[in-house]
Amino acid sequence: MVLYILKRFVLFVPTLLGISLITFILMKHLPGDPVVGMVGERATPETISRIRAELGLDEPLPYQYVRYLRRVCTGQFGRSIYTNRKISDDIVQKFPNTIKLALAAMFFASISGISMGVLSAVHRGTIWDRIITLVSVGGISVPVFWLGLALMILFSFYLQWLPPSGMGNGGLAYLILPAATLATFSLSYIARVTRSSMLETLSQPYVAAARAKGLSEAVVILKHALKNSLIPIVTLIGLDLGSYLNGAVLTETIFGWDGLGRYALDGIIKRDYPVIMGAVLFGALIVVSVNLVVDISYHFLDPRVRAKNEA
Repeated sequence: MVLYILKRFVLFVPTLLGISLITFILMKHLPGDPVVGMVGERATPETISRIRAELGLDEPLPYQYVRYLRRVCTGQFGRSIYTNRKISDDIVQKFPNTIKLALAAMFFASISGISMGVLSAVHRGTIWDRIITLVSVGGISVPVFWLGLALMILFSFYLQWLPPSGMGNGGLAYLILPAATLATFSLSYIARVTRSSMLETLSQPYVAAARAKGLSEAVVILKHALKNSLIPIVTLIGLDLGSYLNGAVLTETIFGWDGLGRYALDGIIKRDYPVIMGAVLFGALIVVSVNLVVDISYHFLDPRVRAKNEA
């Protein structure tokens, strides 16, 4: 198990290097000039050339990339072209807000999605199964921006139960709508995957044997069936959580949530290259780390994986 973890850690470096190189090349081919956007179109060519030289944007791309990697190796993502703030300071400031939103959304999606999937599988073919299937299909099909605006109109403007946007003083009321919007898509997928996995597990001989022993139905479903159905569910939760920790761009933009997604979107709109690179690299590090944690969890959830790793 320790050797497996070490191998995954070794793969961190080439993975991050590949992501940084691809992002750097694509970013440099974006239309528009960040210097012109910063100083305005009326600036003289001499001024534009001077600022471009100060920022190092007049050097060949390989030199710019190597210089950027040197800064990253020292723990620095550079400074924003527009605000001159350190990218690392901005990420440290905004990442806790993204964590708060991501964990709240994933907690709601996991609890609700697994419960709905188990209920649908246990009562297969009943009215409950049809209702849950309809809800899950609807949750997958509804666009995030439409759902967020609909919830905002209903609960903020008509019912006036919750604030429409912003973070306020960090209270729960400001978190409910963006978390519910962000969680709907994952909730629907988790419910469908849980139902499919549970149906397959419930047809296994060891489940029939557990029932033959006289165990209660709750024990059979939760201890024997659900536990052995968790591998695809945990995989889906881990992938979605890694995506949420990168910043949910649409949700954070709609609800004015000051997180990484909105920060990255502002950088893209302004062609702020250091911000884009910093957000992408930090997001890649999060995704790789979450995937490693998910892989390690297989060791404890599935004895077959544990035996293979120990072999």
